[in-house]
Amino acid sequence: MPKYYEDKEEDGRACGGVREDLRQCLLESSCVLQEKKSPKQCLREGHCKSLQVTFFACKRSMLDTRARFRGRKGY
Repeated sequence: MPKYYEDKEEDGRACGGVREDLRQCLLESSCVLQEKKSPKQCLREGHCKSLQVTFFACKRSMLDTRARFRGRKGY
């Protein structure tokens, strides 16, 4: 189960769960902790790629008119 559901307040924004998990993944990655790079640089280098793709799909589904019936992608 995603970390988002464990003892956290619910984010009212769209794709809030994926956003929070992506943020935590980047902040806990070795790129940020050991190499002292910014999370933005680590994201460009390819860390947490699966969460980045999920977040993109969730944001993209907000523009899709079929999402009214199917619901947003992601969690």
